[in-house]
Amino acid sequence: MVKSQRMRLANEKASKNVVLRGNVPKSAASDEKYPVGPWLLALFIFVVCGSALLQIIQSIRMG
Repeated sequence: MVKSQRMRLANEKASKNVVLRGNVPKSAASDEKYPVGPWLLALFIFVVCGSALLQIIQSIRMG
């Protein structure tokens, strides 16, 4: 008897979660900040694009 009552409570809790699907409020703990700063991102893009540009120039000179 106890097992069926526990199962009924679990089913009620789960059914409430299904009804709220898509309407769950965002948690306050997750701020929408980027994990890296804008200067670090700019430096990374500069290094990647610069090395790609140098690689293209080098392949043109060798070919």
